[in-house]
Amino acid sequence: MAFHGWKRLLFLSRQKAFARAWRSGKGSPSLGWKRCCHGEAGTSVTPEMRAFLEENTEVTSSGNLTPEIQLRLLTPRCRFWQEKLDSWPYGDPFWAIYWPGGQALSRYILDNPWIVNGKSVLDLGSGCGATAIAAVMSGASQVLANDIDPIAGMAMILNCELNHLNPFPITIRNMINSEVGDWDLIVLGDMFYDEQLADGLHQWLRKCMRTRPTQVLIGDPGRHEFLRHRIHRHLHKVVEYSLPEAARQENNGLTSSIVWSYQPSCSLESS
Repeated sequence: MAFHGWKRLLFLSRQKAFARAWRSGKGSPSLGWKRCCHGEAGTSVTPEMRAFLEENTEVTSSGNLTPEIQLRLLTPRCRFWQEKLDSWPYGDPFWAIYWPGGQALSRYILDNPWIVNGKSVLDLGSGCGATAIAAVMSGASQVLANDIDPIAGMAMILNCELNHLNPFPITIRNMINSEVGDWDLIVLGDMFYDEQLADGLHQWLRKCMRTRPTQVLIGDPGRHEFLRHRIHRHLHKVVEYSLPEAARQENNGLTSSIVWSYQPSCSLESS
């Protein structure tokens, strides 16, 4: 399957899987892989999964906004690239794509380390872990990466190793609507692809900010689902990055990606 086909089907499948998991209140959709990072922090990868991931992904740092970070991703040179999406044996590999919202967040943190230096950071929907890695590189005192796919947790550990970092804690439980944590900063990219999921994120993030002075940064390239949601009224544009040509081609012509600051207004509390 050509690259655009992979990305298109992954994005549509991601909408259904994450939204379904959020509505059910469960941590992970059915993935065909029962255990890796437990419910919380994962610090190791099974030999079998390590071999599978190393054989079927490529280490790359090109074609995106953060050449400082090496990642294991699906590329045209990978065996499964030309296969049907459902041929991947462990659930849809959303984590194997470096989505543009995550690229923008990672670039912003690397360029502005004061944003995270000495602070606690939650990377929600972490995927490949690039933004969490950027936070560690920039001096965050505590980083927790969250993704409901246990295979993503294993991939993040490999990506930490590639960048000569000790693996940070990883949780695969569904954190939306969970108890509010003690975080200085919450970052999330490319998460607004389902209206009900977006509603849940909006409410939970607002609750987090009411509980303590938490900062929230959102990365998104301007997808229609994001721009039309009411959360957009509570966002302030921080920075916009022009995507490299390779990233533009990989994302159906999207030309830039934006970091937004989430600042819910008291006057719009019910919005």
